[in-house]
Amino acid sequence: MTTADVWLPIPPDEIEGLPEGPRYLFWDGDEEFPADPADCGFYVVPYMRPAGVGVRPLPLMRSVSVVQTLSAGTDHVEPGLKDLPPGVRLCNARGVHEASTAELTLALILASLRGIPDFVRAQDKGEWRGGFRPALADKNVLIVGYGAIGAAIEDRLVPFELARVVRVARSARTTERGPVHPLTELPALLPEADVVVLSTPLTETTRHLVDAGFLARMKDGALLVNVARGGVVDTKALLTELESGRVTAALDVTDPEPLPAEHPLWRAPGVLISPHVGGPTSAFRPRAERLLVRQLRRYLNQEELGNVILVTGAEVL
Repeated sequence: MTTADVWLPIPPDEIEGLPEGPRYLFWDGDEEFPADPADCGFYVVPYMRPAGVGVRPLPLMRSVSVVQTLSAGTDHVEPGLKDLPPGVRLCNARGVHEASTAELTLALILASLRGIPDFVRAQDKGEWRGGFRPALADKNVLIVGYGAIGAAIEDRLVPFELARVVRVARSARTTERGPVHPLTELPALLPEADVVVLSTPLTETTRHLVDAGFLARMKDGALLVNVARGGVVDTKALLTELESGRVTAALDVTDPEPLPAEHPLWRAPGVLISPHVGGPTSAFRPRAERLLVRQLRRYLNQEELGNVILVTGAEVL
């Protein structure tokens, strides 16, 4: 059993069931480290902190063997992995954010289609504005990025009497709900979609996946929903389409992020923006704590860890 330090961004005495053995230290991105980073064996990256905070101790972590994020994406940590020795396992938070992110996705879709932002603005003015709005029922929904979060989104779409759900991921496969198409088929699938949901990781392949060509293939009046990463969308290309009025968008993530107050995306027609709140809800802590307890038990017992997405010095899994 290892005795190396474990760094946690949640106070250890607030996590029920932590296995005995290592010294648990609390660090949530403060300027001062809780101890010498060289003695850390299991590092849990602070959650929802500014860019660069989570990677700051990595060059000093000469004994670390596990880097665990509390986010589904790991793009904010991967630049720091070059400073680590070979064999360090990077694990993501699969199982933590599915419920919250899927809830927000449905909220963004329904709010956009049914015109909730317009109702709120009218309420502020004391104005009664009725009229017909699009329903989610009978729509074709395309989910781009069909991992755990994409599947959770589909689970919540089921009761809404959709015409069809189409699934796209990096490679083709079959699920209980139906086939998953490879990214290479995306251009042919876009023209039929009324709602396009982005829930894909940000990688070199998916950066600016939603470019001018992607948007041009979307049907007139379609809704783009991004709960992935801002960099998946080419913001300039999206602004062009929004300003033309041809498509609408609901964005929980943007590029840049945070979105500056003067950025034209705030004032573009047909866009609903939430400030990257897909994950941080009351559902986060209990799921994050269960993940950490499970992972640390495996780590201390030298068992295979879950959620390993890459190992330094090896090919991406």
